[in-house]
Amino acid sequence: MKIFDLLNTIKKQNGLLYWMGVANIILFAACLIFYFFDSRLIMGINPWIKPMKFGLSVALYCWTFGWLLQFLVSQFNIKLISWVVTICMIAENVIITIQAARGVTSHYNISSGLDAALFGTMGAFIGINTTIVFYTLVLFLFSETTLTKSMLLAWRLGLLVFLVGGISGGMMISNLAHTIGTADGSEGIAFLNWSKVAGDLRSAHFITLHGLQAIPLFAFFVSDKTKRPLLFTTLFFVVYALICIRLHQVALAGKPFFDFF
Repeated sequence: MKIFDLLNTIKKQNGLLYWMGVANIILFAACLIFYFFDSRLIMGINPWIKPMKFGLSVALYCWTFGWLLQFLVSQFNIKLISWVVTICMIAENVIITIQAARGVTSHYNISSGLDAALFGTMGAFIGINTTIVFYTLVLFLFSETTLTKSMLLAWRLGLLVFLVGGISGGMMISNLAHTIGTADGSEGIAFLNWSKVAGDLRSAHFITLHGLQAIPLFAFFVSDKTKRPLLFTTLFFVVYALICIRLHQVALAGKPFFDFF
């Protein structure tokens, strides 16, 4: 299968990011075990759900960059970006896991000096990670790569969409909340916990950020199935962007994500 071929390629080309992804899958598995032995609740959900979600998300993120960076020519940039991504993701998930173990929220938590310091530290590393993503986009706009035209377009658009997704992240940080129309902690859907009763910027933020994977993967899978991959990649991006815009509209209107239509 193409996905397993991709993982094997990432392992050969960028061992650091490959094993960072594996480590986060292990984190997910460990938190899943803790989930079944911990009856505590944080804002209505088990404390280990959040590090589980971030474990999966960070694994996918690291593998995505492991795939992406192999197309750069500069070994310096490959190593620089790989290490910055790795350090930032370690910092974020360590803090999220520590706070889960303590039985408190990790994001938007400034209820004590320690909580504020941890949240501030996490925010600083998110800022560094955003900067390195922007730097990566600049490289793929102006530096030499080994990509086909359709895949180069897909990666440029994926990186751009990821950066745009940071806007809703900034909104949540400035509000110290992710729910619009009610307080955080309302009833949410299973695992993802997006609110069922009010607007939730996490849904829009999640879908937009993961355009970094969705757009290149689409281009990758259609590249050998059509003679016009550039056109189909562009059309997919337009549809995906419209979905992201609509999800933000719904959330900001204070409506749950399933009011999309």
